[in-house]
Amino acid sequence: MKNYQNYKTQFFLPPECKNRWIDKKYIDKAPEWCSVDLRDGNQALTVPMSLEEKIRFFEALVKIGFKEIEIGFPAASETEFVFLRTLIERDLIPDDVAVQVLTQSREHIIARTFEALKGAKNAVVHLYNSTSKAQREQVFRMSEDEIIKIAEDGARLLAEYAEKTEGNFRFEYSPESFSGTEPEFALRICNRVLEVWKPTADNKVIINLPNTVENAMPHIYAAQIEYMSDNLSYRDNVILSIHPHNDRGCAVAAAEMALLAGAERVEGTLFGNGERTGNLDIVTVAMNMFSQGVDPKLDFSDIPSISEMYEETTHMKIYERQPYSGQLVFAAFSGSHQDAIAKGLKWRVEKGETIWNVPYIPINPADIGREYQTDVIRINSQSGKGGIGYLLEQNYGYYLPKKMREDLGYTVKEYSDRLHKELSPDEVLDIFQNTYVNIQTKLLLKEAHYAQRNGIEATVSIEYNGTPKVITRSGNGRMDAVSNALKESLGLKYDIVTYTEHALQQGSNSQAVAYVGISDENGKTIWGTGIHTDIMTASINALFSAVNRSDLI
Repeated sequence: MKNYQNYKTQFFLPPECKNRWIDKKYIDKAPEWCSVDLRDGNQALTVPMSLEEKIRFFEALVKIGFKEIEIGFPAASETEFVFLRTLIERDLIPDDVAVQVLTQSREHIIARTFEALKGAKNAVVHLYNSTSKAQREQVFRMSEDEIIKIAEDGARLLAEYAEKTEGNFRFEYSPESFSGTEPEFALRICNRVLEVWKPTADNKVIINLPNTVENAMPHIYAAQIEYMSDNLSYRDNVILSIHPHNDRGCAVAAAEMALLAGAERVEGTLFGNGERTGNLDIVTVAMNMFSQGVDPKLDFSDIPSISEMYEETTHMKIYERQPYSGQLVFAAFSGSHQDAIAKGLKWRVEKGETIWNVPYIPINPADIGREYQTDVIRINSQSGKGGIGYLLEQNYGYYLPKKMREDLGYTVKEYSDRLHKELSPDEVLDIFQNTYVNIQTKLLLKEAHYAQRNGIEATVSIEYNGTPKVITRSGNGRMDAVSNALKESLGLKYDIVTYTEHALQQGSNSQAVAYVGISDENGKTIWGTGIHTDIMTASINALFSAVNRSDLI
């Protein structure tokens, strides 16, 4: 690819990197979570949310379980100022939830921010300034000491305004573009801010290290986090936070590795909304923990309603393959996948298994408000007999013989291929019923009566090609007697190779369903299904269906 030589690494390795996070191996507890949907996510929307949309989103975040929610930049616009005042004045912020607001290190902005915060029960005031080498040299054209002074001045102003403003405030500092900042300088500026605030065990502060532009592999970010965690002043009184973006598509991996490296708090958005390629997707990180048996302390048990709220308020769409939340993430179209899933689900029932370990499905869809019937087995021209059989079994109660499922599978796949589309469960049911069930074309059953003579004697009234006939023959059972009547009177040559039956519904008004497979002289098996309230009538209907579907008549 052309122009690769115009790029080089833009990250900085810390001077010390013991990589202790490699040995930890897995995350064993949830971090503190902070949603930045209403600030970072909102500013990335083509059309930012209205006041009522923001309130709806805020209330949804509270319901999910977020205890810290960054709601905006109240000094940046009247809209964001009014939103914060609305939350406070309508008493919409629960006592155990802190709203977080962003501010630059400029006094008039800080003053306006605290004006908006007046009366807040719990608030985090988030101070930031850009620290990366690129920003210092190209945007601000300032020295390291000048950049540090901006941060120190802002930290002092936050302390002064918090002292004279009604409310309960905590502080957060972010060296913006931390991942593009020399680690030694990032440590120096954060420690200078900490010297201003002097955090205590009862008044901790948040040091947030944003991967503002993801410019390195996740283990590099983890090494930077480890270095900061090992060397920050007042470490026991600091909550070490991360804010990953997704420019390389690795935000989730970067966050997970950063948590292993010492981070204790995570900022991100639902479904990864944010500038450029977006922020960290908190849903994915939380559900990754859940799938490993760790309680994420966030409630995503109703992903469909959360997704609906998100799409209606942001006017964005969740990608169909988005982990956990996309419409197709549990969908199996492949025949081999469908077969394995169906067998895995059956095995769970047989064994009474409680631990989830179904092939191809990482978590139980029901745990996040999804359904097997509509979300797991999806039918198209790539589907197989196992999936189609499972769908009819789970949705409609049909337990087709194994070989019949294969025959139906070819029929359904051909239909899907011809229409070039996925088939709904109801469409699959229609194909099954129209192809196999109670088929009466050339050969019609009018009635049948049975007597106990010479085994079982059947007297069958039929209509064949429009001509009525009454036939009496004997057999070793009712089905055999009726079959003998058809073969001898019409000159048909076939053998019944499969016959099964079961109740289709429970209760006194339940219907019975029967499946019959007949083999012609060439060894070809033809299938028919019969449904009736009387099991014997259902069986004869199945036989007639198979004969009508054959080339015998």
